[in-house]
Amino acid sequence: MMKSRSAAAPFGIWMTLFTIVPLGIVVWYAFTDKSGAFTFDNIRAIGDYAGTFLSSVAMGAIATVICLVLAYPLAFSISRASERAQQTMVMIIMLPMWMNFLLRTYAWMSLLENNGFINQLLGLIGLGPVNMINTSGAVVLGMVYNFLPFMVLPLYSVMVKIDVRVIEAAQDLGANSLQVLRRVLLPLSVPGIVTGITMVFVPAVSTFVISKLLGGGKQMMIGDFIEMFFLGNAPNYNVGAALSLVLMILILICMGIMNLVDKDDEDGGGLMV
Repeated sequence: MMKSRSAAAPFGIWMTLFTIVPLGIVVWYAFTDKSGAFTFDNIRAIGDYAGTFLSSVAMGAIATVICLVLAYPLAFSISRASERAQQTMVMIIMLPMWMNFLLRTYAWMSLLENNGFINQLLGLIGLGPVNMINTSGAVVLGMVYNFLPFMVLPLYSVMVKIDVRVIEAAQDLGANSLQVLRRVLLPLSVPGIVTGITMVFVPAVSTFVISKLLGGGKQMMIGDFIEMFFLGNAPNYNVGAALSLVLMILILICMGIMNLVDKDDEDGGGLMV
């Protein structure tokens, strides 16, 4: 018992210094004013940003759904390939992640701007220019591009463990492709779906770099306001901390719901009937 506690001590110190203490500082600023006196004014001020919260959640949810729709067939095709092909395709998916996040987003700016490559290409066939930059669609596109690997990899790690004989047995019993997907693949891949949704939705709803670069300040998300309150010309750490606290609670609620869905699926069995 003493040895196990000693082995866990470094983890406990790490969690205390880099998780509990920072969270405590956020809570302190959220419930105090500039003089350090206790107040609820910062929490009340969040009502002014309710619309931004809703739009951030909506855009994050849209990006998450698009990532799931794109990643699911891709992950399945990778899991059914040969071992060498799997390694190659996973490396191709991970390759953009080796580049800096900021540089990847800047690259999309040059592609989507009015004089960018895409509009030049559309102009050659008489369809351009199309206003793509500084729109909500550009922000969602940036989210999908940057966070798609976080959806593909969890799905792939689960699907590669699905025995192909289960799929063949369902087909032998008369199930068509849609029934195999709905009654076999989806239930067995729920853990990967839950993990992928969590890993995509959490950074998508709190991002500020993508919305700033691809939204041009016209598509403000809650992360932009938090950054403004901490790093802007007129910083207000107290309101910024309150916004951060509410955002953390919102993310924790979403993660709890996802974990509950995953747990219910495990308790309920593997296949849908």
